[in-house]
Amino acid sequence: MKNFSLPRLNANRVCLRPLVESDVDALFDIFSDAQVMRYWSTAPLENKEAARSLYEEIALANSRGSMKKWGVATLADDIVIGTATLFNLELSNGRAELGYAQNRARWGQGFMHEALQALLDYSFNQLNLRRLEADVDPRNAASIRTLERLGFQREGLLRERWHVNGEIQDAYFYGLLRREWRPPTSLVQ
Repeated sequence: MKNFSLPRLNANRVCLRPLVESDVDALFDIFSDAQVMRYWSTAPLENKEAARSLYEEIALANSRGSMKKWGVATLADDIVIGTATLFNLELSNGRAELGYAQNRARWGQGFMHEALQALLDYSFNQLNLRRLEADVDPRNAASIRTLERLGFQREGLLRERWHVNGEIQDAYFYGLLRREWRPPTSLVQ
């Protein structure tokens, strides 16, 4: 199943592109890692068949327009190192939720920050969204820093929001309005 509904979004070192079947191994590497999934709202993938099912679910949801999930790939080699997602997309209300995950081997290198800058620019200037939202586990300091560097503001605490792997998790709720978004001058178009 091919997806033609997602545009390619370029940043300096990465691009956001539609996932293809050959990305299943990369999806498995990302979403089977217990440390990557530590603060995610679902358990890690158990096997490559689960990664294939995830890919098929993503392709179907993208084709239906119920979400937009890109692979984040390095420009140097086009290898998927993460995903970035707009979900609960409500164009009539001008809002969506933001989600992202990245291969642990690429943490701390600024790749996701670049990818999310491109996605925010697309969300506000092409999709004409008014508001983006994100929830993050209060213990996930790296993700909190990422959101705050992008200009998101903490709007509240959702107590005991998630139940994952037998653990109850709280969530900070963040929001960013289009009028608050300051795209970097280095953003590639």
